[in-house]
Amino acid sequence: MLGIGAAYGTAQAGLGLCRAASQDAGITIKGIIPVAMAGVRAIYGLVLSIIILSGVGNAEYGEYNGFKHLSAGLCCGVAQFASGVTVGVVGESLTQAVLLRGSLFASSVLILIFSEALALYGLICGMIMAQQT
Repeated sequence: MLGIGAAYGTAQAGLGLCRAASQDAGITIKGIIPVAMAGVRAIYGLVLSIIILSGVGNAEYGEYNGFKHLSAGLCCGVAQFASGVTVGVVGESLTQAVLLRGSLFASSVLILIFSEALALYGLICGMIMAQQT
Protein backbone atom coordinates (compact mmCIF):
# COMPACT_ATOMS: atom_id res chain seq x y z
CA MET A 1 0.00 0.00 0.00
CA LEU A 2 2.94 2.30 0.63
CA GLY A 3 4.22 2.00 -2.88
CA ILE A 4 0.78 2.69 -4.33
CA GLY A 5 0.50 6.07 -2.59
CA ALA A 6 4.03 7.04 -3.61
CA ALA A 7 3.47 5.92 -7.20
CA TYR A 8 0.14 7.69 -7.55
CA GLY A 9 1.48 10.89 -6.01
CA THR A 10 4.56 10.85 -8.22
CA ALA A 11 2.52 10.21 -11.34
CA GLN A 12 -0.06 12.88 -10.58
CA ALA A 13 2.53 15.52 -9.64
CA GLY A 14 4.64 14.56 -12.64
CA LEU A 15 1.66 14.99 -14.92
CA GLY A 16 1.13 18.51 -13.59
CA LEU A 17 4.83 19.23 -14.06
CA CYS A 18 4.72 18.10 -17.69
CA ARG A 19 1.66 20.22 -18.40
CA ALA A 20 3.18 23.34 -16.84
CA ALA A 21 6.65 22.81 -18.32
CA SER A 22 5.18 22.52 -21.81
CA GLN A 23 3.98 26.11 -21.44
CA ASP A 24 6.96 27.53 -19.50
CA ALA A 25 10.20 25.56 -19.10
CA GLY A 26 11.32 27.80 -16.24
CA ILE A 27 8.84 26.19 -13.87
CA THR A 28 10.54 22.80 -13.99
CA ILE A 29 12.59 23.23 -10.81
CA LYS A 30 9.60 24.44 -8.80
CA GLY A 31 7.43 21.65 -10.15
CA ILE A 32 9.87 18.88 -9.26
CA ILE A 33 9.38 19.48 -5.51
CA PRO A 34 6.00 17.67 -5.26
CA VAL A 35 7.32 14.82 -7.39
CA ALA A 36 10.21 14.27 -4.99
CA MET A 37 8.01 14.64 -1.92
CA ALA A 38 5.62 11.99 -3.20
CA GLY A 39 8.41 9.46 -3.69
CA VAL A 40 9.50 9.66 -0.06
CA ARG A 41 6.43 7.69 1.04
CA ALA A 42 7.93 4.38 0.01
CA ILE A 43 11.03 5.03 2.13
CA TYR A 44 8.85 5.42 5.22
CA GLY A 45 7.46 1.96 4.60
CA LEU A 46 10.95 0.55 4.25
CA VAL A 47 11.93 2.01 7.61
CA LEU A 48 8.91 0.48 9.32
CA SER A 49 9.46 -2.90 7.67
CA ILE A 50 13.03 -3.00 9.03
CA ILE A 51 11.69 -2.29 12.52
CA ILE A 52 9.07 -5.02 12.16
CA LEU A 53 11.59 -7.54 10.83
CA SER A 54 13.84 -6.98 13.83
CA GLY A 55 11.10 -8.43 16.06
CA VAL A 56 10.17 -11.41 13.88
CA GLY A 57 13.18 -13.60 14.70
CA ASN A 58 12.14 -14.28 18.29
CA ALA A 59 11.23 -17.82 19.35
CA GLU A 60 8.23 -16.40 21.25
CA TYR A 61 6.65 -14.81 18.17
CA GLY A 62 2.94 -15.56 18.33
CA GLU A 63 -0.45 -14.36 17.20
CA TYR A 64 -0.32 -11.24 19.33
CA ASN A 65 2.93 -10.10 17.76
CA GLY A 66 1.67 -10.95 14.30
CA PHE A 67 -1.48 -8.88 14.68
CA LYS A 68 0.51 -6.11 16.32
CA HIS A 69 2.86 -5.92 13.35
CA LEU A 70 -0.01 -6.20 10.88
CA SER A 71 -1.81 -3.28 12.51
CA ALA A 72 1.40 -1.23 12.59
CA GLY A 73 1.90 -1.84 8.88
CA LEU A 74 -1.71 -1.00 8.06
CA CYS A 75 -1.58 2.17 10.14
CA CYS A 76 1.55 3.34 8.36
CA GLY A 77 0.35 2.15 4.96
CA VAL A 78 -3.02 3.88 5.02
CA ALA A 79 -1.43 7.13 6.20
CA GLN A 80 1.20 6.94 3.46
CA PHE A 81 -1.42 6.21 0.82
CA ALA A 82 -3.60 9.13 1.87
CA SER A 83 -0.62 11.44 2.04
CA GLY A 84 0.65 10.28 -1.37
CA VAL A 85 -2.70 10.99 -3.00
CA THR A 86 -2.81 14.39 -1.31
CA VAL A 87 0.68 15.33 -2.48
CA GLY A 88 -0.15 14.20 -6.02
CA VAL A 89 -3.34 16.22 -6.29
CA VAL A 90 -1.89 19.30 -4.59
CA GLY A 91 1.34 18.98 -6.58
CA GLU A 92 -0.49 18.94 -9.88
CA SER A 93 -2.55 21.97 -8.89
CA LEU A 94 0.54 23.69 -7.50
CA THR A 95 2.39 23.66 -10.78
CA GLN A 96 -0.63 24.91 -12.68
CA ALA A 97 -1.25 27.72 -10.16
CA VAL A 98 2.41 28.79 -10.03
CA LEU A 99 2.44 28.90 -13.81
CA LEU A 100 -0.35 31.49 -13.72
CA ARG A 101 0.75 33.36 -10.59
CA GLY A 102 4.26 32.81 -9.23
CA SER A 103 3.47 34.37 -5.85
CA LEU A 104 1.44 31.26 -4.91
CA PHE A 105 4.53 29.06 -4.71
CA ALA A 106 5.33 29.57 -1.00
CA SER A 107 1.79 28.92 0.20
CA SER A 108 1.48 25.86 -2.03
CA VAL A 109 4.69 24.37 -0.65
CA LEU A 110 3.31 24.94 2.85
CA ILE A 111 0.29 22.80 1.95
CA LEU A 112 2.65 20.09 0.71
CA ILE A 113 4.53 20.20 4.01
CA PHE A 114 1.31 19.72 5.95
CA SER A 115 0.41 16.71 3.85
CA GLU A 116 3.91 15.36 4.48
CA ALA A 117 3.15 15.61 8.20
CA LEU A 118 0.30 13.13 7.70
CA ALA A 119 2.81 10.60 6.42
CA LEU A 120 5.15 11.20 9.35
CA TYR A 121 2.29 10.74 11.82
CA GLY A 122 1.49 7.38 10.25
CA LEU A 123 5.13 6.31 10.41
CA ILE A 124 5.49 7.35 14.05
CA CYS A 125 2.26 5.60 15.06
CA GLY A 126 3.33 2.47 13.21
CA MET A 127 6.72 2.51 14.94
CA ILE A 128 5.09 2.87 18.35
CA MET A 129 2.64 0.06 17.61
CA ALA A 130 5.37 -2.26 16.32
CA GLN A 131 7.53 -1.85 19.42
CA GLN A 132 4.86 -2.22 22.12
CA THR A 133 5.20 -5.34 24.21
